[in-house]
Amino acid sequence: MEPVYRGLGRCVCCFWLAVAFDVIGLLVLLVGVFVNVFFYDLLIYAGAIVIFLSLVWWVFWYSGNIEVLPAELEDDVGLIKKDKDALGAITGAVRRLSSRVSTGIRNSFRRNLTAAGGPTVPNEPVVVVTMATLTPNERNLESSMECDDVMPHTTMETSPA
Repeated sequence: MEPVYRGLGRCVCCFWLAVAFDVIGLLVLLVGVFVNVFFYDLLIYAGAIVIFLSLVWWVFWYSGNIEVLPAELEDDVGLIKKDKDALGAITGAVRRLSSRVSTGIRNSFRRNLTAAGGPTVPNEPVVVVTMATLTPNERNLESSMECDDVMPHTTMETSPA
C-alpha cells in the first residue's frame, strides 16, 4: 500500500529548511535596516543572501513533490510496453539501431586506446623527439644565431594631459 502524504507532501524537511532560511534571512535583513549598528550593510547583504539561498530548499521541496504517473515513466526508465502496433515496431527498431550505433562508436574508441593511455593509428611511423636543456649562455648564443632580423626601436606616443 502506498503511503498517503497530506499537507506538506513528501519533502517536509526541505519545506521547514526553506521556511527557516526565509525567517532567519528576514530577521537579519530587518536588524540591518532598523538597528543602529556600524555593520548594518553586512547584515543587509547577509540577510538577502540567506533569503536567496532559501530558494534552493524551495526548489527541492517543489520538485520532490511532483507526481508522475507510472504510465508517463515507462519510456524514461525502460519500462516499454510490448505494443503490437506500427508505432511500437518503429520505436523498437529505432532504439535497436541507436543502441548498435552507439555501442559500435564506443567500442571503436576502446580498441584504439593503448596500454599507455593514448590513441594509436595503425601503420603510423613513430617520431621520436629528443630534447636537451640549455644553460642561459647557450640560450643567448643560439637565439642570436637564429635571428638575423632586428626589431626596430619604437616609441610610445602619449597625449598631453
